[in-house]
Amino acid sequence: MLDQIKQLISEIGSFTATTPEEIEQFRIKHLSKKGTIAALFDDFKNIPNEQKKEIGKALNELKTTALAKVNELKERLCNADQGKTGLDLTLPGDPIKNGSRHPLSIVKNEILSIFNKLGFTISEGPEIEDDWHNFSALNFPEEHPARDMQDTFFIEKNPDILLHTHTSSVQVRDMETHSLPIRLVTPGRVFRNEAISARAHCIFHQIEALYIDENVSFADLKQTLTYFAKELFGPETRIRLRPSYFPFTEPSAEMDVSCSLCHGEGCNVCKGTGWLEILGCGMVDPNVLELNGIDKEKYTGFALGMGIERIAMLKYGIKDLRLFFENDIRFLEQFTAAI
Repeated sequence: MLDQIKQLISEIGSFTATTPEEIEQFRIKHLSKKGTIAALFDDFKNIPNEQKKEIGKALNELKTTALAKVNELKERLCNADQGKTGLDLTLPGDPIKNGSRHPLSIVKNEILSIFNKLGFTISEGPEIEDDWHNFSALNFPEEHPARDMQDTFFIEKNPDILLHTHTSSVQVRDMETHSLPIRLVTPGRVFRNEAISARAHCIFHQIEALYIDENVSFADLKQTLTYFAKELFGPETRIRLRPSYFPFTEPSAEMDVSCSLCHGEGCNVCKGTGWLEILGCGMVDPNVLELNGIDKEKYTGFALGMGIERIAMLKYGIKDLRLFFENDIRFLEQFTAAI
């Protein structure tokens, strides 16, 4: 056996290979469970005791030589491949870049955080609604143009089932189920049948707020809006309220904020006015309270709503709304708010 071991050591030492397959065949032949070295170890138990020390040492040397040969051949082959490709396969891989929030998510979370400081809780609801929750309970008359097929995505007719056109439908559900007082903010995705352009889209995101309690006044609404604008756009921000009309609020107003780019002096973004429109608001119409089972003689409230895309465009100076939906990595990488 000693002669056989010495012969195998010599053969292994002179062996060469040029492909991974040849190296693997060599490993299987000598180092597998049914290989030559395993067979010699099986026969070792039949060796006389006086020879076991010498032969055992030779067997260990044989196994060590075979393992070293396999590693040597693999390393040599790897270095040869590296020379052909010009790549160092031992280097660590390229690091994976940290992701970030979508700009709409950044702005949405910032807005929700501001209202959370004022005691508003978040409420969400279904995107598929019926006529009652989307229109009728909000004081929309039957002839209102928003009910027309040109403005609303209807799924079924008679009874009307549709993709909700505002998150006010979530507020209706809250008025039906929540005990008073109500202080809620409702973010969500809404749908309107509009042509897609740099300033409009058929899908966009809204955040609306609703506060109903005893003795709520327009002064409370104005103070809330002032605080919100200063928190979002900076402490120097001023607001302006202009009379407007919404079916579900009376009186109603549009709110403008002083342009943060020109500080009210007039620029291309604010079209020279020094003001930027960001949301609609007003006192909850008594008819809406009555339709939703709330005592209009005892309770009053205010509501406000804004488009997240518009706020994000103003905040980051983005001029094309379609960029929010294209998922262009070059655009998204500019926003580094951590996940």
